Parts: sequence; structure tokens; C-alpha cells
Amino acid sequence: MPIVASPAKQDKVQTLQRTLYRAAKADPGRRFHALYDKVPRRDVLERAWEQVRRNRGAAGIDRTTIADVEEHGVTRLLDELAADLKAGTYRPLPARRVWIPKPGSTEQRPLSIPAVRDRIVQAALKTVIEPVFEADFLPCSFGFRPKRRAHDALQVLIDEAWRGRRWMVETDVASCFEAIPHDRLMQAIEERIVDRHVLKLLRALLRAGVMEAGVVRSSVTGTPQGGVVSPLLANVYLHRLDRAWSTKGMGVLVRYADDVVVMCRSRREAEDALAALTVILGELGLEPKASKTRIVHLEEGGEGVDFLGFRHRWVRAESRRFRHVLFLARWPSNKAMQHARDRVRELTDRPRLLLPLEVIVEDVNLFLRGWSGYFRFGNAAHHFAKVRNHALERLALVVAKRHHRSRAYGWSVVAFQSPNQLGLISLDGIVVAPRPNRSWRGRPNAGGERRR
Repeated sequence: MPIVASPAKQDKVQTLQRTLYRAAKADPGRRFHALYDKVPRRDVLERAWEQVRRNRGAAGIDRTTIADVEEHGVTRLLDELAADLKAGTYRPLPARRVWIPKPGSTEQRPLSIPAVRDRIVQAALKTVIEPVFEADFLPCSFGFRPKRRAHDALQVLIDEAWRGRRWMVETDVASCFEAIPHDRLMQAIEERIVDRHVLKLLRALLRAGVMEAGVVRSSVTGTPQGGVVSPLLANVYLHRLDRAWSTKGMGVLVRYADDVVVMCRSRREAEDALAALTVILGELGLEPKASKTRIVHLEEGGEGVDFLGFRHRWVRAESRRFRHVLFLARWPSNKAMQHARDRVRELTDRPRLLLPLEVIVEDVNLFLRGWSGYFRFGNAAHHFAKVRNHALERLALVVAKRHHRSRAYGWSVVAFQSPNQLGLISLDGIVVAPRPNRSWRGRPNAGGERRR
């Protein structure tokens, strides 16, 4: 039977995290010497297990799945991990390397899948050390941080464009997760943590390497994409970029993990910002990805820019009463729209025809709820209608194929014979248009960094 952490144990973990955060915030120069003993704590490991179980995920090189762990005993596994961590005998396995396609691109990106046991240890370690670094992270950083979402970063773009910063530098860090040098990453970590057991565990995780085609490869760079603790480690290292930008940069920096934009008031400022960004990244052993680096002017009729799944363009209000108003609008990018169409097609494709129609509709609804839940904070009503109509078309094809009838028959069933269009959810009326200087979730905005 799966272990579920009790509310009391969860509260103890949260209390631990709050205590560490407050201690780090109160003394920016403090270096923590005693953290390792908290990693094998039973409540911390149980919370880590819950996070890993909730995220599911594939098996590592040992082929042990979440279901296998539940079948053979979660308690036993956590006991073994706690004992190994306390005795200093824990050794992570190499991660399993797979390649997955990038949406809307012919490129593939490497994904490293650690074993379940190693994911639990990484989650426990992250639980303990994250509050220490969270106390230092700057407001311009948004990705993979607690209580900060992509829409917080997107709100900064709305606000700064309204204030006149409509020259945008867009880029991302080339092969960020694979390029971060281990020695300099450890130096960044040691600015705050000097517990030698924690440092030894982190080094072991970084050096575990990946297995691909039966061969284990280790490297002196990279924090493998797919590891539970990897996004935090990337943020720890890229915090050096944020910190340098606060003194050397110009314009407003917005960083979501390795995706970066800078909002500027003029082309000259944007060019200087790009030059400064290139220099700072070079000092960190990183570089902007050339194919994704450019300067864009947000102007009426301009091409706009893609960021965090949205297409952003400077447009004029359509209402005759407000035709004088120009603002930064956003809607799902072409890649996001194509992903939605592809996913709906996958859920309604021929191999699924033998499933009950209710199951197919339920799966489509599940996807649409998640997709629309993200993109509803934008100017996307027209795009939502396109995606839903595509879903209706695919369901009509499912009905037609199941009955060996024409597409017209399928449309007749979906549009006329069914009183609720087979139960497909409506996407009407859920769009929330973003407003400048008004937080998307009704609280003071989390701004960028370096405003001039």
C-alpha cells in the first residue's frame, strides 16, 4: 500500500524549509555547515517519494518502475535509502539517456532518466537545499521556482512594454543543461553550502553520467536534463548571470530557466544589452544560441516575438471607442497551436478506435483543460475556437470510422444528434486578457531586474 505523508509530517518539512529560508535570508553571507542530516530524515524522504510518485515517469537503467516500488514495498526502499545515506554508502546509478523531439522542430533534445531510487534522493536533497538558494535568487528569475510561474514572467513583458520598453532582445542559453561546468557550479554552491557530505552527494550525482546504447558516459559539464535536482542547480549557476546583470546590464532582464529576454527602450540599448549578455555568459563558460538570438522591435504591424509558448505582438485595440490604445497582446504561438492539433489527433487516431467513445472524449477533455488552463491568460479566444473545432472534427471522424460511414454522418452525430456535442468541453468565455500593471492573479507583480 503506498505511503502518503501525513499532514503533520508535511508541516514539519515545511517548517524546516521556512527555517532554512529565513536563516539564509537574514544572513546573506552565511554558509551552511549542517544540512546533510536532514536529507535522510523519514519525513523528508516520504515527501520526496510522494513527489516522485506523483510525477510518475519512466524507469531508469535498473528498469524499476513506480509500480514495482509500490508492489515490493515503499517502506523497505525508503529504509534502505536512509541507511545508505546515513552510512555514506549511497551511490547513484547512471541515468538512462533518451532523445525526444523538440515540438515544432526537427531537432531532438537529450533527456536523462535517473532510477526511481535516485529520483527520490534528488527530491529529498532538493527539499533541503532549495530554501537556502531561494533566499538569494533575484526577482528576474522565474523558471522552476516555488510560487513563481511562467505567467509571472509574461506579466513583466506586458508591464514593461506599456512603460515604453518595446525593443526586445530574445535568446536562450545554448545547451545550457549540458554546458554548465561542474567545477564552477560547485563553486557557486559552495558560496552558500559547505557541508562536505552534501557537496560529496552533489558531486556523485553530477558524475554519475548517462547510459546510452549500453555505454556509460561521464562528463565534466552538465546537469542532466530530466534529473529532479537539475533545474535547481541550473538556477544556482545562472544566478551568477542575474547577479552580474544587476550591475553590468541595461534594460529589464526576464529569465525563465535558460530562456532569456531583455526589455529595452531603444535599439541602441538593446544592442548594448545583447553585447553585455554575451560577455556575461562567456564569463560563465556559456553562450547565447545563435539561431534563437535576435533583437525585435514591438511595433504595430511588426512580426512580434515568441516567448514561453505565446506569440507577443504590439497591436491596436479593435473597439472603435479605444482605437487610440495600443498594447502588447499575446496568444498561443504557431508551435503551441500545432502541438494542440497533434495531441488531439494522437488521442483520436485510428489505433484508439476500439476504445469507448466516452474514454476518447474524456482524454481529449483532459488535454484541453490543461492546454487552455495555461493559454487562457492571453488574447486567445479565436485560437481556442480553432482548437475546439479541430477536436470536434476529429471526433466526427472517430464516429464515422467506427460506423463505417461518411464524414458527413460523423458531423451529423456530433453537431446535431448529440445534445452536448459528445460531452466535449467548451472553451468559450474562459479567456482572461492581461492588463498592464495589474497582476494576472491579483497580487503585486513580481518584476524583472535592473529597471532604468
